[in-house]
Amino acid sequence: MRHIFLAFVVGCAIMTALSLPARAESVGSAPPPKLDFTVLLYFENDLFYGEDRYYTNAVQARFISPDLRTLTENGFLPESFSKLLEEIPFPGSDDATQYNISLGFGQQIYTPADTQLNPPLPDDRPYAGYLYGLFALHAKQRNRLDTLELAAGIIGPSALGEQAQNEIHRIKGVDTSKGWDYQLADEPALMLTWVRTWRVNTGVDAGKGWGWDLLPHVGLSLGSPFTQASLGGEVRFGWNLPSDFGSLTIRPGAGIYAPQPRGDCAVPPAPGNSFWNNTSVYVFVGCEGRAVAYNTFLDGNIWHDSASVDKFPLVGDLMAGVGLKIHDLRLTYTHIYRSQEFHGQDSGQSIGSITVGYTF
Repeated sequence: MRHIFLAFVVGCAIMTALSLPARAESVGSAPPPKLDFTVLLYFENDLFYGEDRYYTNAVQARFISPDLRTLTENGFLPESFSKLLEEIPFPGSDDATQYNISLGFGQQIYTPADTQLNPPLPDDRPYAGYLYGLFALHAKQRNRLDTLELAAGIIGPSALGEQAQNEIHRIKGVDTSKGWDYQLADEPALMLTWVRTWRVNTGVDAGKGWGWDLLPHVGLSLGSPFTQASLGGEVRFGWNLPSDFGSLTIRPGAGIYAPQPRGDCAVPPAPGNSFWNNTSVYVFVGCEGRAVAYNTFLDGNIWHDSASVDKFPLVGDLMAGVGLKIHDLRLTYTHIYRSQEFHGQDSGQSIGSITVGYTF
């Protein structure tokens, strides 16, 4: 069953990527850049589905700059740092390209299936916490987004995974996890990620009234905690689809908003109906396949002896959800089903993901 699932995910991703038409290149010039900052808040947890194991909790906050004509003319980074950005080879140098800079931080928590055993079973997933910050550059057109992201942090007790999980459990009156003394040791993490996402079906009427779009993506991460390649896609259908790049979940190189003047996401269905003119409602389904060369949370520490398990080199996600955007506020819920990641894992895992975004 697992091989059938992975074949479906990889096949879905390949078919999505191969479906790109010729018009997925730059079309016309970008609209005037927005002069707004955006904040995105992410929360992911398996308790949405009555579980408390494996990839069990994650949070992230990301702050995105206004749209920029160039990365160096940002007005808020130190001039010496901005000049360094001129040396970074980055796609998109014509008038159709806009740029963003984003900063973020987050935490991820991983546990075995049975959190009451002390010590944990040797063939179960190790305990691990991951605390990190990130800096990302984004080059976007109406139908393409490139993201280059650098994440740096620490894996181990200093990531405060035990404190975060068990304090919440105490507040809720739930049994605490007993095996944190056996978590991965303190170790620095550094990871560079590149992701390209396309928006297919971005004609003149895209985002106006009922419609659909297709959002294939490819990506590559190098370093720790992940060294992997990814390929996937997403299909959305709904009212006034926002001109962004798909559902936002906690993953390396997550997408951001596309160029779009405020209040111009669609033509209202009736004269004078400004509420519907600025409202998007949609559903989506997607998949992603990953070829994983290294995963710290399964392979164990690089610089220390630690617990580890025998991972599967191919992992897949199936996703479905619903999104709502009203003026500058956005809310998305995504259900993620992840295939088995290591030998001895009894089944795949269901995860709930909530994203709240606000532009101000």
